[in-house]
Parts: sequence; structure tokens; C-alpha cells
Amino acid sequence: MEAPVLDVAQSLTGRAWRWRQAPVPLGQAMEDAASRLLLARGAVPGDLARLLNPALRDWLPDPSHFRDMDKAADRLARAIVAGERITLFTDYDVDGATSAAILARTLVACGAQPGHYVPDRLLEGYGPSPAAVRTLAEAGTGLLVLLDCGTQAFAEIAEARALGLDVIVVDHHKASTELPAALALVNPNRFDEQADGGIAAAHGSLCTAGLAFLLAVALRRALRARGHFQGRAEPDLSGLLDLVALGTVADVMPLAGLNRAFVALGLRRLAARANAGLAALLDVAGRTGPVEASDLGFHLGPRVNAGGRVGTADLGFRLLTTEDPAEARALAEALDVHNHERRAIEAAVTEEALARVDREAPVAVVAGEGWHPGVIGIVAGRLKERLHRPAVVIATDGQAPAKGSARSVAGADIGAAILAAKDAGLLLAGGGHAMAAGLTIAPGDIPALAAFLAARLAPALRQGNEAPALAIDLSVTPRALDLPLADALDAAGPYGEGWPAPRLALGPVRLVEVALIGQTQETLRLIGRGDDGARVKAVAFRAAGSPLARGLLEAPVGTRLHLAGRPARNAWQGRTSVELHLDDAARAD
Repeated sequence: MEAPVLDVAQSLTGRAWRWRQAPVPLGQAMEDAASRLLLARGAVPGDLARLLNPALRDWLPDPSHFRDMDKAADRLARAIVAGERITLFTDYDVDGATSAAILARTLVACGAQPGHYVPDRLLEGYGPSPAAVRTLAEAGTGLLVLLDCGTQAFAEIAEARALGLDVIVVDHHKASTELPAALALVNPNRFDEQADGGIAAAHGSLCTAGLAFLLAVALRRALRARGHFQGRAEPDLSGLLDLVALGTVADVMPLAGLNRAFVALGLRRLAARANAGLAALLDVAGRTGPVEASDLGFHLGPRVNAGGRVGTADLGFRLLTTEDPAEARALAEALDVHNHERRAIEAAVTEEALARVDREAPVAVVAGEGWHPGVIGIVAGRLKERLHRPAVVIATDGQAPAKGSARSVAGADIGAAILAAKDAGLLLAGGGHAMAAGLTIAPGDIPALAAFLAARLAPALRQGNEAPALAIDLSVTPRALDLPLADALDAAGPYGEGWPAPRLALGPVRLVEVALIGQTQETLRLIGRGDDGARVKAVAFRAAGSPLARGLLEAPVGTRLHLAGRPARNAWQGRTSVELHLDDAARAD
């Protein structure tokens, strides 16, 4: 085995530092750093042009390769031409809001006036209900489009069919071998799509927003074939890419292939602030500079989600579809208030969950009476990050069916595990994808679920833990942590799930100062000085109590350290510098 990076065989977090694939050489011109990073991560030279300058024409598949896509587009086209009432029924999270906004904007541009329905998380739960279907049928809906839900809605779709509604499902959640009786079900994770292993299966990492965009492409083509655009402008679908990017990042989809192109192009669109709702949301979030993929996940996504979690379920959809700047500002401010409420509730539930959880279990399953169902998904993510294992957080209410949310780590498919638990009779309902899932369970079955998930996922978790190491892309001197380096590496972005921002190893530096900062004292800040005289600032977020924070806080001033993390810009009082977002540290002596 090759020597560890900077000879770090055991860091403060107990990890060796290893090259991710191949070290990125920086001996040539700095502007070539992005190409060298791509090549080091396995790209072939012939793909560099379309990776560095993505265009939809180079990545977008023909929508017809997806089962039922043409059927869905044809039915929508017929409804538009006939003036039929179309209702978009969507999940209450960001992927649901963005996918509904994509289709709503497309339908309006094509001459339709679609209705929308977003269920209340607390009163109605996830997905369609028979009562909601009846309400929509009574209101005159002829075509019901289920977005980011519906793959497991067998009874609800049967009810819709009995009432004379046609149903289209556009979803990306794991499917069983049996499918509901929808007119069309577009889902690359259908069992028959995956069994065929074709082009649709290769796009199984698309979120519903991405699939909604493909349906918009197919719909425009179907209407064009009908001559619908004679005397009417065709919709410019590139204007929807900011919504696709938001849904993709917020739903934690891997940024590879088409997803990477969606996000790269969507960020360019977002910079133009053409969508009134997104522009207002950037303003209330205080994001005035260039927009990065991380802004979608950390600043915009949580605010869009906040309405569905602790406020009014359709606020996010209304924000993303309004053309009125004043209305957009009011909706964005309301979502910002709800987001602050959500954060306070989340912090309290996270603290209680950490106090209760079995830290030795391979899958962390924890339940609490009265926990707010709107935050359990976020809390599950917090537990996953803190414990480095899959986590399931369940909100109970006496003996009533309990709602749960799960988040997982790479290599442990929680969506498939939840479906298997449902098939085994342990769940009343459940579904999801590899990294996240939701469930409904009888409280008495929670211990059995914990045992089932531990047994099913333990082999994958053991394999993933055989050789814990921190992946490093390049090693630099302290003085090299500067704006030219950050600019050069940006060209290989956007970065996110499945395409992580480059992690560099830096050192040695002598410790000058280290402390916990911020109102909650959860962020660790470190100041170091390199042997080359350069001053290095590093920060680690939510690090309080971690092995990294304990090791650094106990280190005497003057201790020589190697640092590992990701370069990040920091704008302060009109001056921009580069700091290190710290992942790990190791003693250099």
C-alpha cells in the first residue's frame, strides 16, 4: 500500500490520509488545475471539454427512452388542447415544489391553467390520500399528475381511476415489482427499467425535478407535432434550469453526468435572478455574491422546505411560480420566519435524540413522543453525520401510527431496506431512495424494525468501514491557499453529492490560536502559521464535542499540524480571502 499523504497514518479523527484516486499535480499553469483534477478523478481526455463547459445537448437523453414518458406527454398535450382541468399533486419538500413549479410554468406557457395540491404534512402525511383524490375529482379535475410521490400509492390511484381521473406519476423513489394502475408512471427506478439496464436505468439518480424537466421537453415536442405552437411562442425550457438545479442539490442527488450539467447551467440561470421567487429568497438569505451549489443546499433549500415542515405546505410552490416581485418578497420573508422556527425545533429534537440513541447499534433508530414530524428528516441527517451510520428518527403519538424519516451513508441503500421492511410486514407504509426514506410504523414494531435494519445493512456497513481513510486530492504549502487556487479549482465544479469539492492537505503549520466561536459555540476556528510565513485560517462547523475539536483544543500553542479541508472564500468588509473548511488535522511531529 502506498504511503499516506504527508505520512498521516492516524489523524485526530483516527483516519489515515490517502489520495482519492491520484494526486493532482500543480507544477504546470494554475489555470489547468481543473483539467488535472478531472483527469485525476478518472475522466478521460476526450470528455474534458463537455465536463468543463457542460451543455444540455451533450448530456440530455431523449425522453422517449423512459417508459411511459411519451404516454404522459401525449395525455398532457391532449388535456391542454381540450382545455381539461389538470391538477399537480406534489410532495411538500423541495423536490416536490420544484418539480411542480417546472411543470406549472411549462403548462402555463403552453396555454393551460393547472391547479395544484400540496398535502399538509401533519394532517395528511406523504403522498395522495383517498380523501384528497375525492376532493380533486369533485372540483372537476380530469387529469391528476402526482409529482415526487405515487410510486407506492396503489389504493389512492385505484380510487382516482374509479372516479374517472387519469393519473400520471412522475417520481424517482424505489419501486416494488408491482406498480400502481396509473395511466403513465415515469420513474427510472421502476423495477422493469432497472432490469433492462437501458438509458433510463442509467439516469436513476435523477430527482423528480430533473424528470419533470424531461417531461416538459417531451410535452413541448408532442404539442409541436400537433401544430399547437402555430401563432404561439414555444416555451423556453432553459429558463427552468434554476429550479432543476435547486431540486437536484436539495434532494442530495449525485452531481455526475446529467445532474452535473443541470446544476452547472442552473447556477448560471440563478445568477441572472430571472425567477422572482428565487431572487427574493436569495435576498432574505443574505446571498448577494456569486451563487454556488452549496447555497442551494444550505440557504435556499431549507427555506423552501420550511413551509412544508412547520408552516403552510404550498408556500414553496407559490414562491417558485409567482411573477410578482412584491408577492415573492412576502412569501420569501414568511418562509424565512418558518425556517427560524424550524431550526429551533430541530435543535431541541436533535439534542434529545442524541441523548437517547444507542451509539453502538449499526443503524441508529430512535423514537420520541411528541417530536415534530416536520424536522425528523433533518434530525436523522444530523445523527447520520455525527455517528457516521444510517439513522432513523421516529415521531410517536401514543399508540397512533408513528411517522419516521431515515438518512443513510454511501453503500447502505436505506430506500431498499425500508421497502424490504414493508414487505416483511414491519411497516404500514414506506419508501424512498438510497440515501433517504420515509416510513409509517405501529409504535410497538419499532424494536423489530431496528433489528431488521441492523441485520440487513450491517454487511454493507462493515465493508464500508474496513479501511477508513480521508480522501485527499492535492497537497499544498500554506502560502498556496489563495484566490488563484480557489478560482482554478472552481472550474471543475459544481461540487456536491457524488462530486465532492477538492480536499487538500496543507502543512505544516504552527498552532497560533484555536477556539469555539459563535452564539452556540459549535464552530471551531483555528489560526495557524506555516513555515513559509503564511497565515492560515480554518473553520470546522458543528464540530463541538467531536474528536477533531477535542484534539485541537487540547493542543498547546506552537504545536505543528497538518490540516485537511476544502478551500472556501470568505468575504469580510469588502475584502475576499480564502480559508480552509476543516475536515481533519494531524500532528506533524
